[in-house]
Amino acid sequence: MEWRHSGSPRPKKFRVQKSAEKVLASIFWDQDSILLIDYLPKDQTINAENYSPLLVQLKDILKEKRRGKFIKWILFLHDNAPAHRALATQKKLAYLGFQCLDHPPYSLTTTSSLDCKKQLKVHNFSSDAEVIAVAET
Repeated sequence: MEWRHSGSPRPKKFRVQKSAEKVLASIFWDQDSILLIDYLPKDQTINAENYSPLLVQLKDILKEKRRGKFIKWILFLHDNAPAHRALATQKKLAYLGFQCLDHPPYSLTTTSSLDCKKQLKVHNFSSDAEVIAVAET
């Protein structure tokens, strides 16, 4: 229901374009470049069960990237998401030799993630494949 005069025209209703569904990406990077991007399958939630294998994969990528260099431990910063705080995740991080840094409660987003957000925000994507292609460039 809306209030209007009897002779006034009906307001125009704008049709909303159907957009692509959300794509959840876990992105790991160091000071030089992006190391790993993993896309979560549709209708799944990130949890310790599917986050832990990513950490193993990340460790393997770091070993390959830093071949010949001795790495005793790796400083690791992630946010306070439930999958990151889970006991299984914390045990996996300790096992892999990652030393977690405390995430500041009100920190500014890092430059790399800001650049990625800006690049993705200005586009309207019609498919998941388009989002993934732009995110990986």
